[in-house]
Amino acid sequence: MFPECLKRLFSRSQKVKGRVVLMRKNVLDFNNLTSVVGIVGTSKSLIGSAVDGVTSLMGKSVCIQLISATKADANGNGIVGKKAYLEGIIASIPTLGAGQSAFNINFKWDSDMGIPGAFIITNHMNVEFFLVSLTLEDIPNQGTMHFVCNSWVYNYEDYKQNRIFFVNETYVPSETPGPLVTYREAELQALRGNGTGKRKEWDRVYDYDVYNDLGNPDSGENFARPVLGGSLTHPYPRRGRTGRKPTKKDSKSEKPGHVYVPRDEIFGHLKSSDFLSYGIKSLSRSFLPAIKSIFDLKFTPNEFGSFEEVRELCEGGIKLPTDILSKISPLPVLKEIFRTDGEDNLLKFSIPHLIQVNKSAWMTDDEFAREMIAGVNPCVIRLLQEFPPQSKLDPSVYGDQTSKLTEEHLKINLEGLTVDKAIEGQRLFILDHHDVFMPFLTRLNESKSTKVYATRTILFLKDDGTLKPLAIELSLPHSGGQHLGADSKVILPANQGVESTIWLLAKAYVVVNDSCYHQLISHWLNTHAVIEPFVIATNRNLSVLHPVYKLLFPHYRDTMNINALARQSLINADGIIEQSFLGGKYSMEISSEAYKAWVFPDQALPADLIKRGMATEDSSCPNGLRLVIEDYPYAVDGLEIWDAIKTWVQEYVSLYYATDDAVKKDSELQAWWKEVVEKGHGDLKDKPWWPKMQTLQELIQSCSTIIWIASALHAAVNFGQYPYGGFILNRPTLSRRLIPEKGTPEYDEMTLVNLSVIEILSRHASDEIYLGQRDNSPNWTSNSRAIEAFKKFGKKLAEIETKISERNNDPNLRNRTGPAKLPYTVLLPTSKPGLTFRGIPNSISI
Repeated sequence: MFPECLKRLFSRSQKVKGRVVLMRKNVLDFNNLTSVVGIVGTSKSLIGSAVDGVTSLMGKSVCIQLISATKADANGNGIVGKKAYLEGIIASIPTLGAGQSAFNINFKWDSDMGIPGAFIITNHMNVEFFLVSLTLEDIPNQGTMHFVCNSWVYNYEDYKQNRIFFVNETYVPSETPGPLVTYREAELQALRGNGTGKRKEWDRVYDYDVYNDLGNPDSGENFARPVLGGSLTHPYPRRGRTGRKPTKKDSKSEKPGHVYVPRDEIFGHLKSSDFLSYGIKSLSRSFLPAIKSIFDLKFTPNEFGSFEEVRELCEGGIKLPTDILSKISPLPVLKEIFRTDGEDNLLKFSIPHLIQVNKSAWMTDDEFAREMIAGVNPCVIRLLQEFPPQSKLDPSVYGDQTSKLTEEHLKINLEGLTVDKAIEGQRLFILDHHDVFMPFLTRLNESKSTKVYATRTILFLKDDGTLKPLAIELSLPHSGGQHLGADSKVILPANQGVESTIWLLAKAYVVVNDSCYHQLISHWLNTHAVIEPFVIATNRNLSVLHPVYKLLFPHYRDTMNINALARQSLINADGIIEQSFLGGKYSMEISSEAYKAWVFPDQALPADLIKRGMATEDSSCPNGLRLVIEDYPYAVDGLEIWDAIKTWVQEYVSLYYATDDAVKKDSELQAWWKEVVEKGHGDLKDKPWWPKMQTLQELIQSCSTIIWIASALHAAVNFGQYPYGGFILNRPTLSRRLIPEKGTPEYDEMTLVNLSVIEILSRHASDEIYLGQRDNSPNWTSNSRAIEAFKKFGKKLAEIETKISERNNDPNLRNRTGPAKLPYTVLLPTSKPGLTFRGIPNSISI
C-alpha cells in the first residue's frame, strides 16, 4: 500500500502539477528514417516543426486522466480523475535525452480521490508518439511520483480499450491495491489478444506461432521449407504470431512479407541506423551479386583464389572504379556500404583482430586448439571420457557410427601416457561434430557447391595448461548406403610436405563444422530462438507492476525485432545463412534436430560445464566448481559473471518472496511459467527436467538462467564473430571439395580454395545498454532496497572487469592471448560503440 505520509498529502483539495516527456515519431521510427513534420496539432491535424528536435503541443491533442490507487468507484475500480491536457513546452531540461520534449500538465485532484496509481492517456492526433514518462512533481514535502512508460501511443481509435500506465511501484498480484486490480488484469488481457486476425502496426499483442514463415512454396519447390515447431519431427521454440495469410501451395506456411512485431519491441532510431549501416555492410557479400548486375562489375565476390586475396579484402578492400561513385550517390542505402570520401574502395572492412598483430598465427595448432576454449564458440568442447568415441545416432538407421580412432593414432603425441592414463588424468578432450552433421551429409554433399565431412577432433591438455590437437577424424556416410555406417579417415598433425597441407585442410573442415554449429545452434538456437518464448510469455502474464517483470524486462530489449529481421533476411529460404554456411537449405532443420536435446536447466553455466565434463563440483573453489582446464577463459570469466547475476537475482527476488509458499501462490508467476513450458517451448513440455516453479530457489535459478542466456552467453558467442571470423580463412563457413585421394593430381597440388564467407555483425550500437545498467530512467522501481542491490550488482561487474583485464596481462595464463596475441575480452561487461570485441549487452539486440 501507499505510505501514510502520501495519504496525508492528499487530505485536501489541490492541483497536482506534472511533467510529460515524449519523443516525436521521426526521432524513433524504425520504418521512417526520413524527417516528418512534428506531432503537434489540434485533433486529427498536424502543425509544427522539427527545428532543434523540439515539438510544441498545443490545444487538446493529448489527454491524461489519473486513476486512484486508494479510492474506488461503485464497481470497485479506481476513481478516474478529470481530463487534463499537455500545455506547452519546458524550454530547458538538462536530463532530457536527444529528441525528447517535456510538457507541463496540471490535474484537478480532490482530497476524496485518494492517491494516484495509474493514468489513462488519449492521443487525438493521427500520428503516434513515444511516451517516455509522466512525473507528478508538486506533491508537497514528498518529492515526486514516477510513471515510467517507454511505449508508443497511437490515435485512440486504433485501440479497443484505453491505454493505461502504472506508477513505478512493485506488487505481486495479491498485494495490488484493490482499485487497481481490474486495470492490471485488463492491461494483461489486451497484451494477450484473442489469437485471431492479422496483426496491425499499432497492435501490442504478444502471441505464439510456429516457424512457418521461413520458406515461400509459392515461388517454387526450391523455396519450400518444413514448418518448425508443433511436431516431434521438427520441434522448435515458438516465435511471435503475425497472423498473415497462408501460402497458396501450402496452407500450413505463412506468406512472406512484413513481419509484425509488437510496437514497443521495434528498434529506436539510433539502433536502427546502426543496424542499417553495419548490418547491410556485413551482409553485402551476398548482396553484391545484385549490385554486380547493376554496375556490371567484373569480379566474383563469393570466391577467393588465394590467401592473398583474402588479406587484400581485409586490409585494402575491393577496388571500385571511380566512375561507379556517381551511380552510388542517388542510392542512400548503398551509400552506407560504399566509401564516398574520394577513395575508390568498395567494401573496406575493419582489419580483424586476429591478424592485427600476427598475420599467420591463426594457422598454428596452438591457436586452432585455443579457440575451442577462448574463441567464438567456446561452449562445445568436452572432456573425453570413453575411447574410442561413441555415437548416439540410431544404429538401425545409420549403422555403426563408432569412431575409427585408435590408440595408435594418439600415442605418438601423448607425452608417454597411454590413452587410458590420459583419460583417467582428465587430459583428453573432444570437439565432436559427428552426430550433428552425419544425418545430413548425404543430402548436403549432393549439392554442387558443398562438400563436407562430419568431424571429431581429439585434443591433449599439456603440462603448461594449453591444448594441442592429436588427431582429426573425417567421416562420410558409407558408400554402400548410410545405414551401413560411416567411411572415416584419420588425419594426424604434420608440419612439412603434402601431409602438412592435408592436416591444415583437415583443420579447416573442423572449423567449417564448428562455424555452422556455432551460427545455427550456439548462437541462433541457444540464445535468439529459445529466449523469444520467454519474451512473449512475460508480456502476456506478468504485469508491469510485477517484480519479476521488472527484473527480466531489460533483458528482452529488441530481441523479438532482431529475430523477425532474421526470419526475413538471414535464416529464410535462400537467405544469408543458407547461402553462406554448409547447412544450406537444411540449416534450420539442423537446428531443429539440435533443439531435441536442448535442456533449459543445463543452459546455466555451471550446469553446462559439469555436463560437458569441463568442471566438477568442489566447495573449496571460489565458484563451487573446479575447472578441469584451469586456464579456460570463457569458463573463468563466465563463472564470475554468472555468480554476479545469480547474487543480484537472489537479493532482488528475496525482497518480494520470503517463502516457497509465496512463489506457489503468485497467480501471475504460475501462469507465466506454465505458458513458457506448455506453449512457448511446447514441443518439449513433457520433459522431466523443467523446473516446477514451486520454490524460491527454482525461481532464482530460472531467472538467473534467462538473464545469463540473454546477456553473457549471447555476448560470448556473438561479439567475437568478426574479430575471429572476419579473416575468413580462420573461420571458413563452407567447403567446396573433399580431400583428394592419394595418386590424384589434386593431391599433389593441394591448396585451400573456394571457402565462402560471411561477415556477421559484431558491433555494438551507439545506444546499447549493458549488464549492470538500465535505461535512462533511474526510477524503474520505488523500492530503495532493490535499487541498492542493483547498484551492488553494477559494482561487482566493475570489479570483474578489472580482474579480467589483469588475467589477460598474466603471462602464465597462456590461453588468454595465444599465438595470435588476441586477449580474451569478449566478457568484459562494458563497451564503447562499434567493433570492440568486448561488452555484455543486457539483451539479444543484434
